[in-house]
Parts: sequence; structure tokens; C-alpha cells
Amino acid sequence: MSTIEMIIEERAASIGNFLVGRLLPFREKRMVGPFIFIDHMGPVKMSERENFDVLPHPHIGLSTLTFLFEGSIMHRDSLGNELEIRPGAVNWMTAGKGIVHSERTPDYLRHSEKHMHGLQIWVALPKDLEQMEPEFFHIDSTQIPSWTEDDIDFKLIAGEAMGKRSAVPVYSKLYMIEIKSRKRQTVRIGHELYGEAGMYILEGSVESDGNIYQPKQLLIAKDSSLCEFVMEANSAIYLFGGEVFPEERFIDWNFVSSSKAILAEAREKWIAQNFPKIKGEENEFVPYPSRIKK
Repeated sequence: MSTIEMIIEERAASIGNFLVGRLLPFREKRMVGPFIFIDHMGPVKMSERENFDVLPHPHIGLSTLTFLFEGSIMHRDSLGNELEIRPGAVNWMTAGKGIVHSERTPDYLRHSEKHMHGLQIWVALPKDLEQMEPEFFHIDSTQIPSWTEDDIDFKLIAGEAMGKRSAVPVYSKLYMIEIKSRKRQTVRIGHELYGEAGMYILEGSVESDGNIYQPKQLLIAKDSSLCEFVMEANSAIYLFGGEVFPEERFIDWNFVSSSKAILAEAREKWIAQNFPKIKGEENEFVPYPSRIKK
């Protein structure tokens, strides 16, 4: 990125019994395009006595994108879906007017050593779709466009860019692109991007304007059309962004909306336990955290 507007460092955050590195939202940058929340999970090794367990919790007004580098998560939701996600695939859940889901270590791995590493992302919905019916899609790794140019491996995880379209059924103009370098070289793809752009460095390093950037940093570009940078050999980065919504978005815990009144309604609905339930997990849930300002 030839013009870096902001550098965001990972900050520790807790999701259930698991610590993650939070990238978005940031106090000085709430969104990048429609992307409103990004967590880096792991990498972590868990013993046979440790498991990943995020109890049933609700969402409204957003789509969640789960993408793993290592490990496995069993997704269950109030629509009746029960599906395991593994590295390279995408779980895309659109909450709309309301959905409840849980994320856990699959039963067959619960008593063995295991690793977990991945990204969990929220994408805000356009205002006219914030109250749509909830949906869930699992996109296999074979459905994700992958290609190689000049010893650079590309993968279009979601959205549209570089003349390609991912099978992930997004609802706004956006992109999430994996880029892996085999050698040190300059990457020039600004003309392929649009809207706002952010870069997350997973492995290796990136050089821009004589500055070196390392893993666990999120770089925000001043102008996505000027996106040019040098990747060191064996580096891996994730570019994400897209067109900015005209309306502001607000976050209350796991809820996203352009309306504070809708957030308040969702909050009270969850406190009263009037969201739909997950079959077999009816008596488990994450309480609304009282520390959040109402």
C-alpha cells in the first residue's frame, strides 16, 4: 500500500473460553468498506482437556464469515444447520432479523490434542437488507477461485475482484483476497480494487514506502487504487474492503444495525430469551454482558 493511512495492532479479546486478536472495530476506524469486525483466532494448541466452545449467541444485521487456516469448528444454528468447517472452506451466515448459533470443537476431536487458527469476520448488511430472513451457506474450498500469477498465489475468498467472483453469496460490493508470495516481489493490484481497502499480514512481512510491516498488523490504505507493496518471500496477507455504506452502523454486543432502536429491541429480546433456539442446545446461551452501555 503506497499510502498507509493507519496501522492497527491486534488487541487481546475474549470470546467464551478463547482469546483472540481483535482488529476491527477500532476506536479511530470502525469499518473498512462493509467489514465491521475482524478477529484473528490463534494459532493455539489445545490439549485433550481443552476445547473451543462458544455457546449459543445471537446476531442481527450482519453476515459472519469464518475462514480457518488450521483446525475444525462445528457450526450449529437456529435454522437447523449443523456443519463442520475445515481449513480453506467458508461458512457464511447471514443473520438478518435474527439468528442464534454456536461454535464448538467437533465431538470426534474433543478428547485429543488439536490446533485452532483462523479469521472470524462480520460484514454489515445494506440498510434495506438488515431485517432480511436469516440464511446459512457452506462454501467448499473447491468453490473458491484460486490462481497463480508471477509466483504469487491468489485466492478470492469472498466478493468480486480481479475479474473473478467468489461463490460466497455476499450482499454488497466487497472483496476478501488471500495473497501468498513465493519470492520477494512487488504486488501492484490497486487498479483491481475499489472503495476502502485494508491489509492484514498473517505471515512474513510487507514493505511500503521504505517501511517494513510485520504480522498481527492491519494496514488501512488512504486510496485503494494506489495499492502497491513489496512482499517478502513466503509471506501471506489478506486484503479486504469494498464500497462504503452511506449510513453509519452501530454495534451493541453481537448486534449490528443502522438503527439504535433496532439494537435496543434485539438486546431486550435476547435478555428475555425470545430468540429462536438451537435444537439440542435450548438450555445453553451466552448472557448479554451487563458491562455494555445501553
